[in-house]
Formats: sequence, structure tokens, C-alpha cells
Amino acid sequence: MDLFDDLPPHPDAAPTPIAPGAVLLHGFACDEAVALLQAVEVVLQQAPLRHLQTPGGYTMSVAMSNCGSLGWVSSVNGYRYTACDPASHRPWPAMPACLLDLAQRAAAQAGYPQFAPDACLINQYVPGAKLSLHQDKDELDLLAPIVSVSLGLPAVFLFGTSSRKDRPQRHRLVHGDVVVWGGPSRLAYHGVNALADGTHALLGQRRLNLTFRCVR
Repeated sequence: MDLFDDLPPHPDAAPTPIAPGAVLLHGFACDEAVALLQAVEVVLQQAPLRHLQTPGGYTMSVAMSNCGSLGWVSSVNGYRYTACDPASHRPWPAMPACLLDLAQRAAAQAGYPQFAPDACLINQYVPGAKLSLHQDKDELDLLAPIVSVSLGLPAVFLFGTSSRKDRPQRHRLVHGDVVVWGGPSRLAYHGVNALADGTHALLGQRRLNLTFRCVR
């Protein structure tokens, strides 16, 4: 399947509310996807993707890296943010200007001006990879939103409420879509279903997700 047979709406399409304080920006990153991917590849040359372990000893199916002044890591010792890459003991690569600019524009479009992320998680999904329902709550700043950019293969994004008991909504995200959530939905449980097989013209059998956060 080639995703260019299933193009999202134009980047100027109106935001789609998916929950209080949460919106889907259809195709927001499409026009600059090539530049974003080139910047990500430079980051990954310095801080390669790796499969982290959870505190319970489970190896995550999603491969991860980071850029920015802080990076999120997981191990048997817990979840945390670090200033240095534990694999190289060097600072995480700086956040590329084009990534920061996109995140700030998306946040402003969603109603969150003056967004200043200091961490960008880079997650790579291949067919079968998934992310279980979880909350983003390791940040000290819970007033700032989360900005999540989808590139490559489509995915089913699960978005619930602050209660794990509530059944999450399912949203199909395609190349260039951006989801922003904050305010009443800042601690919503969310995840990604197992990625289906497919081929994307730019990324092949992969999906990249860029998640921007304000940690401090």
C-alpha cells in the first residue's frame, strides 16, 4: 500500500477537536516532511535508535531516540529524563530548528501559544510495533501541551481520558498529521495499536513519530 493514494486534507484544514483541549491537525506537517526527515536522520547518526526496557523488564517494540536539552529514557531502574544519552554519555543532539518551528506552530494552531519544548522523542514503528496505553506524566511542566507528529505509515492512535478505565477513542493518523493535547486532556491515556503492514513512499515499512514535550 502506498500512502500517497490516501492523502490527508490540506495543511490549512481546520483543526478537528478530539477531546477537551486536544485537536488533530490534518496534514499539518506534509509540506515540510522531507526537511523534517532529513533533520531526524542527522540526529539519529549521533544518537541511534534503540529498544529500551521498561521497569518491569519488558523490551519495547518501538525503537527510540531523543533530541533537545533533555531526553526520555526507560530502564529497569524506571522512567526518567536525562541530559545525556546513556549509551554514549554525551549530551543529546540539539533539537533541529525545523522541528522546533513545526512544534511551536502546531501548538499555536491548537490554542497553545508560546510552547517551548526542551525534549523531542523520536519513535520508530515497524509492522507489529505498538505502544501500550500510558500517560505522559514524567514532566515537571504539566501546563504545556504535548505535540505529536506522524510521518510514514498510517497508525491507529488511541486517545482516552485521565482514567484508564475509560475506553479510548480510535483515530487513524496518516503521514503529516499532528495531534496536540493539553489542558483538561494533558494526562489523557494514549497509545498506538500494532502497526499494520504497508509501504510508504518516503519511509518504506516504517512510521516515525516525533513527540515534543516541555519537561522543565
